[in-house]
Amino acid sequence: MKWALYENAAFTGQGWLATNEPQRLDAEWQSMAEPDAVVIANVAGDVVGTYLESACLRWGLFPTWVRGQIEQCGVSSAYDDPGQLGPDRWAALIGAHVSAPGNCVVVCMGTATTIDALTGSGVFLGGMILPGLDLMHSSLASKTARLGSERGEVVSFPRSTPDAITTGAARATCGAIEHMLGEMQRAGHSSVSVIATGGAAPLIATVCRFPLVLNDKLVLQGLVRIGEETTTKSGSS
Repeated sequence: MKWALYENAAFTGQGWLATNEPQRLDAEWQSMAEPDAVVIANVAGDVVGTYLESACLRWGLFPTWVRGQIEQCGVSSAYDDPGQLGPDRWAALIGAHVSAPGNCVVVCMGTATTIDALTGSGVFLGGMILPGLDLMHSSLASKTARLGSERGEVVSFPRSTPDAITTGAARATCGAIEHMLGEMQRAGHSSVSVIATGGAAPLIATVCRFPLVLNDKLVLQGLVRIGEETTTKSGSS
């Protein structure tokens, strides 16, 4: 779980904690001044969501829960069921549209890797979901005999099983991103950039044969924009 405080057009504080220890927020937020609004994109389940809601009550605030929408903050969704889109993906798309206008592929690398197509006019065309790097490793270790969980290096010609697995996972991710780039170009969208966030993004940026723009605050920037729109509509400062 990541959190940040945004004030006067800048992030003025931030932190992260494991989803199995949300009580750490009590100490981290204890001395924080009352915010105008709290915006949350929760994909960690109801237990974490309930705790986050109770944590916000210290300020007498009820959080804004992000959900996929038909349209929000200049981004429109072509998803068959917009509400089915994960709130973190939706926030990342809005963050990308705000921070880097133009045709782009938005890549979020967490437990799963999501690869989403966004036009410069703010249309989310659709996207892919594939296992994240850790999940690829763990699935091979648990489902395949004689393949361990040891991490290797990304090399041109892997000559050990750990290197073979790590290289395969990284190359598969790069290939999926490259495929989405090609799909956008074939659909007539030129000058497409790739914006990447998440723990594995720095590694993948060194492996892909095309440039990645790294933005570790992409989801947070989307939450800020949603919060600004929400407070404006409600008449808050």
